Amino acid sequence: MSCCSGCLTVERFSPGLSAFWSTLVMIVITLTHKPLLSFFRKEFRSKQPDTSALKQGWFDMLNGLLSGARNMIGIGVATATAGIVVGAVTLTGIGLVMTEFVEWISGGNVILMLVFTALICLVLGMGLPTTANYIVVSTLMTPVIVTLGAQSGLIVPLIAVHLFVFYFGILADDTPPVGLAAFAAAAIARSDPIRTGIQGFTYDIRTAVLPFMFIFNTELLLIGVDSWLQLVLVVSSALVAMLVFATATQGYWLTKNRWYETVGLLLIAFTLFRPGFWWDQIYDPYETYEGEQIIAGLEKAPLDDEIRLWVSGENLDGRMVSKLSILPTGSEAGAEQQLSFMGLQTYPSDGELKVDMISFDSPAESAGIDFDWTLNRLEIPVERPPRQLIWIPALLLLGLIFLGQRRRSANYLQCADIS
Repeated sequence: MSCCSGCLTVERFSPGLSAFWSTLVMIVITLTHKPLLSFFRKEFRSKQPDTSALKQGWFDMLNGLLSGARNMIGIGVATATAGIVVGAVTLTGIGLVMTEFVEWISGGNVILMLVFTALICLVLGMGLPTTANYIVVSTLMTPVIVTLGAQSGLIVPLIAVHLFVFYFGILADDTPPVGLAAFAAAAIARSDPIRTGIQGFTYDIRTAVLPFMFIFNTELLLIGVDSWLQLVLVVSSALVAMLVFATATQGYWLTKNRWYETVGLLLIAFTLFRPGFWWDQIYDPYETYEGEQIIAGLEKAPLDDEIRLWVSGENLDGRMVSKLSILPTGSEAGAEQQLSFMGLQTYPSDGELKVDMISFDSPAESAGIDFDWTLNRLEIPVERPPRQLIWIPALLLLGLIFLGQRRRSANYLQCADIS
C-alpha cells in the first residue's frame, strides 16, 4: 500500500501503473523476505545451505495468487455491476445533468459546490459496500468537481478529488436512515439504530473538514512536498491543527472554552491547515495578462514550469464554457516557442487572442482547449515570501488562549482549595 501511495502521490503515476509496480514489489518481498530473515539469523550453513526458506517463499507467493484470485471474485462482481451504472451515465447523459444541477444550486460558489457534492455522495453511498461505493461516487461526482472547479479557477489533483468523494461516500455507512454500520453497532449495543446513527454521525461530521483540506491544501497528501524540512512543517502543522480543532469542537482545553476562545481556536486550525488563504489576501499570487498582452506575458513565463491560462469557447455540446487550464512551459524562451510547446497556434482578433490550430496529442489538447476558442487571461506565479509565515500570528494567538485558560484554571483550583 505504501508503494502504491508513493507512486500515486509522489511520482504521480497513473493508477494502473502504480498498481503494476506495487504488485512487482509485493512479489519480490514475498519471495525474498523469508530467505533474508533466515540469512540474517545465520541459519544458512556454508556447506549445506537450507533451501526450505526459498521454497516457503515460493509457496507463499502461490498461496497469495490463489487468495487474490478468490478475493477478486467479489470485486469483479461489484465492478461489473458498477459498469452498468457507468454505461447508464454515459448513454443517458446523467453526468452532465449532475454537473448542471450542482452548478445551478451552488451558483458557481466553490464551497457550496463542494458541500452539495458531499451531500449527494452521502445519498449515493447509502447501503453500498466499499468497492461499489467508491466506483459509483467516483464515476458520478468526480467529473462534477473537476469540471466546476476548472470553471471557478480551482485545479485539484485527481487523487484529492477521489479521496473527497470517497470519504463522504463511506460516511454514508454511519448516516441515518440507511447507515449499515449504525445498525451493526446498535445490534451489539442493543440500542435504537436511528439514535445510534445520529449520535455516530454527530461524531463523524466533525472530521468532515478533512476532505475539504485535501482539496484546498494538497500538501497534506504530500503533493508538492520537495524537501524534508517541508515534510516536517506539513506534518507538524497538520498535527497541531488537528489537536486545536479537537479542542475547539469539544469545548474544553485546560478549562471550559469561552465562546471567543472557540472561535479563535477554529480560526487557528483553519490557518494551520490552509495558510495560503490569508497569504493570498496579502500578496497577489499571480501576475495577470489579458487579451493580446498574453503574448508579452509568455515572454516572461518561467521555463520548465507551469502557467494558468483562462480560456473560453463553445464545446462539443454547443455550450459556451469558460475554464482554467494548467499548461506546462518549455525550456526555450519566447512566446512563439512556448505556444508551440503547448501545442497552440494563435492569431489576434479585435484585441483578443484566438486559437487557430491545436497540435495532436499536445498539452493544450489534453486540457480540452479547442479550435476558435479565446485565450482570455494568463496567470504567471510570482515570487512571494513563504506562506508559512502566517503561522506565527496564529501560534501567538494560540499562546494567548493557553495563558488565559491556564490563569482561569489556576483560579478555579484556588477557589476549590479555599472552599
